[in-house]
Amino acid sequence: MFTGLIQSLGNLTRLDTSHLKIECHAETRDRILQDMEIGDSIAVDGVCLTVETGLPNGFIATASPETLARSTLGELAENAVVNLESSLRVGSKIGGHFVTGHVDGFGTLEAVTDTETSWELRFRVPSPQVARYIVPKGSIAVNGISLTVADCSASGDWFMIAVIPVTYAETNLHYLRLNQSVNLEGDVLGKYAEKFLNLGPSSIMQPEISLEFLTEHGYT
Repeated sequence: MFTGLIQSLGNLTRLDTSHLKIECHAETRDRILQDMEIGDSIAVDGVCLTVETGLPNGFIATASPETLARSTLGELAENAVVNLESSLRVGSKIGGHFVTGHVDGFGTLEAVTDTETSWELRFRVPSPQVARYIVPKGSIAVNGISLTVADCSASGDWFMIAVIPVTYAETNLHYLRLNQSVNLEGDVLGKYAEKFLNLGPSSIMQPEISLEFLTEHGYT
């Protein structure tokens, strides 16, 4: 589990078809490496990977064929800049939102607008399975970054985010180019709410919601 608050940037290179080497940028590497251990989970551009080998300035992890197919890790250029975040610890602050590191699908950068106070980025979402979880003012993880949907279509097939300067500067958003793909993960709380609603009134977990039910449970 992660929060979507990026701790460091790193460079990704492929050792072979499945093994990835991530080298943290020097100025922020301690945020990742200070207490990193073998077996730890680290989000790489929003994808949860397991540390298999520790390096003086990074780590090596294995990405399965499924992970490579469902995320941008399978198509990134050699030495690409990636966002890094260590897993959430008990008692840590949650400044973003709950991010699982299980990418739902891709988005594509359509436009970037530099305003006086922020950068506005617009993304196209080709998959309805991803678009369904995008709602106005809702949370979305883009390459593992916790962001708020500033605007979107009714279907969620496009959305816009407004990024403050510090987020833009300290993540790989400023490396993105038009038509480049990004990893998207919808809010896990919305997925659970959808699941419970789809169980229907006959389910033990989802009683029928009626005026009588609400009155009985203190809603008047």
